[in-house]
Amino acid sequence: MHIAILTFDGFNELDSLIALGILNRIKKPDWRVTLCCPTPTVTSMNGVTLHAQSVLTEACTADAVLFGSGMKTRGIANDPSVMGQLKLDPSRQLIGAQCSGTLMMAKLGYLKTIPACTDLLTKPWVQEAGVDVLNQPFYAQGNVATAGGCLSSQYLAAWVIARLEGVEAARSAMHYVAPVGEKELYVDRAMANIAPYLPTAA
Repeated sequence: MHIAILTFDGFNELDSLIALGILNRIKKPDWRVTLCCPTPTVTSMNGVTLHAQSVLTEACTADAVLFGSGMKTRGIANDPSVMGQLKLDPSRQLIGAQCSGTLMMAKLGYLKTIPACTDLLTKPWVQEAGVDVLNQPFYAQGNVATAGGCLSSQYLAAWVIARLEGVEAARSAMHYVAPVGEKELYVDRAMANIAPYLPTAA
């Protein structure tokens, strides 16, 4: 099981690293979570440099792909040398994005009939791409999900775990990272955001 977190120069640390930490709460030999980058290293919007753990072409065969966001995403979304490498398939992959990552999903055509969540800065760009933007932190339809706001990366991570390993695994991962004294409240709130969009909700 491979989950690729797409991470580009100018990335927002909260998007990529919170998801990375939560997703890695699943301790199974075949569970692999990587920062998937177009270059050997990428530097965040705050100057943190990370080494890539996988390359963009590996995202095409991953079981789940999450688009992080960052200060350069609008330019990347219009760069065919990058976007052309992302041949994803929502019929067999879970695909999620948050904030400006939602713009990349829109440009790739994965949100043609699906409303989306994003941050307030990116909202007009996503709307220009022809996508309805919701005023909520998380939304999913089938295998496609979006989230709005830096800390909404926890919802994307919980959704991926719930889809691939089950709801109890997602609750356990969220419980581990939740603040002491607020764990049940925190887990319940997180699960309430994703539960309506899980297959079992039907």
